[in-house]
Amino acid sequence: MKKRIGQFAPGVLFVVLLFSACKVDPIPDPNNPGVSFVSSNATLSDIQNLVDGSEAAMRLTLNFYYDDVNVIGREYYRFSTSDPRFTSDLLGKANAVLDNNTFYITNPYGARYRVIRNLYILIDALSNTKATVTDAQKKAGIAYGKSVQAYQLLLVYNLLYNNGIRVDVKDPDKPGPFLSRQESIDAIMNLLNEANTDLKGNNVSFPFSTTLWSNNAAEFAKFNRALAARVAVYRQDWNGANTALAESFLNLNGDLNTGVYHQFSTAGGDELNPLYFPPNSSGEARLAQPAFVTEASPNDKRVSAKVLKRAATGSQDGLRSDYDFFLYKTNTDPIPIIRNEELILLYAEVKAQTSQPGEAVKAINRIRNAAGIGDYTGAQTTDALITEILRQRRYSLFGEGHRWIDLRRYNRLSELPIDRPNDDVWLQFPRPANE
Repeated sequence: MKKRIGQFAPGVLFVVLLFSACKVDPIPDPNNPGVSFVSSNATLSDIQNLVDGSEAAMRLTLNFYYDDVNVIGREYYRFSTSDPRFTSDLLGKANAVLDNNTFYITNPYGARYRVIRNLYILIDALSNTKATVTDAQKKAGIAYGKSVQAYQLLLVYNLLYNNGIRVDVKDPDKPGPFLSRQESIDAIMNLLNEANTDLKGNNVSFPFSTTLWSNNAAEFAKFNRALAARVAVYRQDWNGANTALAESFLNLNGDLNTGVYHQFSTAGGDELNPLYFPPNSSGEARLAQPAFVTEASPNDKRVSAKVLKRAATGSQDGLRSDYDFFLYKTNTDPIPIIRNEELILLYAEVKAQTSQPGEAVKAINRIRNAAGIGDYTGAQTTDALITEILRQRRYSLFGEGHRWIDLRRYNRLSELPIDRPNDDVWLQFPRPANE
């Protein structure tokens, strides 16, 4: 069954902790405890608030992150009458460049690090709590925090790439240095592996409730290993990816949509899916890049499931499309973090890269047949299989933020369609100006 991030109540501790200006709080307000008090004297209720706040904040500014990677990856256009930078800066129109002090980098960058900082407070609270919590539960809860931190760091890495990322940001006044690209992705993997050490085989419940996959530490390790498989593939560590996949929730014959999701609702104080626009929207809209439709295999079910024919062609800034981006049908549809369909395609990629073409084809055919396009009949060389896997990732993971990253890691960004003469395909975002 699907595992999703659930609904959240307003007023979670996340907001209090991040925006409290109080440095010294000798007589803490029990309704609004300061950071130092919670870090050393947290109750189970405080810890739960930290978890709720962190999971709620993971959803903030997701629209900017996905617009960044999906627009540059030519998966969809983001039309906006209020801000032309979606079609100029992100697509490299004429002399436009990526600005280091603009919403499309400052918003997703800041939001991810706010979650990371909140999780540091959670880790300290678990380490020092005087509540009745076993050592095994403390270790599991801390491992939960490190796993989510690693995921947030991965999203920043995806944007900055060669510019590297800060990993040690526990002290906001003295953050650690920017690491190189390789050091950054290695640090993310190390964080996941460190967490997995305390999750794997630790058959206890967290001392809090999470809607990320499972409250059981050993079961939560499957989510950790799913993320680790993705990171290992990014590092071209095929053996490491193979091991991680075996310990994840990968199921070659299972539901492709089983996975971990951000969930949204219309409940008071909760968030709506920020990637949803009603069909045929004008002014503010997301429209599928036409090549997604024109280059699809005949009768591919994924096309009609993910885009919708518009009543009238949408156009802006020299760009045109007859199809809405329609991956999300309502404003409360969940946004996936990682799904079984991606894990199957990662499995295919690992097998192709480790000279196991038969296993790669088996996984490819699982995806192709689910899409209604029949078995793969092409060559079984590594290059041919990788080309096929990238194509299936394009259609299976459309709009989920992978296309730009996939082609970049295989040095194939030149394969992306150029919509206007002199448009550019960017390799990465600059570090934000305040860094």
